[in-house]
Amino acid sequence: MSDVKMNIAVAQSGGPTCAINASLAGVYKCAVDSGKFNKIYGALNGITGVMECRYVDLSDSIKNDDDLELLIHTPSTALGSCRYKLPDAHENRSDYEKIIESFRKFNIGMFFYIGGNDSMDTVMKLSHYFTEHNIDIKVIGIPKTIDNDLCGTDHSPGFGSAAKYVLSTIQEIVRDSRVYGVDSVTVIEVMGRHAGWLTASSCCLRANGESAPHLIYLPEGRFSREKFIEDVKKVRKEHKAVIVAVSEGVCTDDGNFAAEAYQSGKLDAFGHKYLSGIGKYLENLVSEVFKCKVRSIELNVMQRCSAHLASATDLEESEKIGAAAVDAAISGKTGCVMTYVRESNEPYTISIGSEDASSAANHEKHFPKEWLNSDENDILPEAIEYFLPLIQGEVHTKMKNGMPVHFAIK
Repeated sequence: MSDVKMNIAVAQSGGPTCAINASLAGVYKCAVDSGKFNKIYGALNGITGVMECRYVDLSDSIKNDDDLELLIHTPSTALGSCRYKLPDAHENRSDYEKIIESFRKFNIGMFFYIGGNDSMDTVMKLSHYFTEHNIDIKVIGIPKTIDNDLCGTDHSPGFGSAAKYVLSTIQEIVRDSRVYGVDSVTVIEVMGRHAGWLTASSCCLRANGESAPHLIYLPEGRFSREKFIEDVKKVRKEHKAVIVAVSEGVCTDDGNFAAEAYQSGKLDAFGHKYLSGIGKYLENLVSEVFKCKVRSIELNVMQRCSAHLASATDLEESEKIGAAAVDAAISGKTGCVMTYVRESNEPYTISIGSEDASSAANHEKHFPKEWLNSDENDILPEAIEYFLPLIQGEVHTKMKNGMPVHFAIK
């Protein structure tokens, strides 16, 4: 067996982003260029695909540089995804035994998992189990999330592109809101359960001279019905068309989601409530109190997969961090998550490092309180210096019949 090259596997998990396939491309290209591996497998639908031995040989779909480039610029998860919580090994070992059997059957010696907080839980548990049972299979986490809430890394792959889309879309909404010259309020609901990074990034419009959004509410700030009404009343004195950006997960002082009554209450596999509804809740509130023209806009899944507005910086960094994960595994690392380390804002430079997966698993990095204004309804200018480098650069999308062309696993 020592003369037989091992195979490796990569999988994607959690919510899709514009950049998650760039990390997949980074893994593939670095693995091929290293010459150390026989086959590079993609597991379909995350860790569930591993347990069910649903692998594809990526070389069957990525045949040349053009395919690789198309993969980099294709949004969402080319390998499919899952939201599956791996049980603690001392409670149930059956999943772990399925995974080991699967890896051994396909001679897989390294596993790369691209995902967010919950996916790093899988990386942590798997690597601990393998170490405890003297199983020499390396497990490396590659971060991704539009929420930018992964601990241990300056920012998360996928966030820059999502922020660029949010900014561009809000700017267009601002243009639309001023057409008729009538008093109006527009509430824009942005993704963000417990961390308001994506909503906060809307402050970057000030770098281009926009005053909107006039109010920005994050889960990290104080929020109440009464405070919101007073805030809107104050801003309406200065602006005919008021723009409000609000995170889906804003909470009242009692710890409940502000739009609790508008939500299903259902939970995902990790115990998270499905969120949405804050925009509609605030729309109804404004209509009731101010009797003016009002609408709410939920940006919804478009924030995750709008590749036509992707950040070139985001895609380039995401590919690099995927490649760095392969180098880390080759060097002997396991049980870690790759990270970005910001070295300077001007000029913007980063390096890629790694942290123990436990630093990211089931933890959330919140938007800094010091970047909120004293009323906690707006963002201070210091945050703009953090955000702007992440949205730089435009992508050139391959088109056919006037529409984008996307990569697909054959």
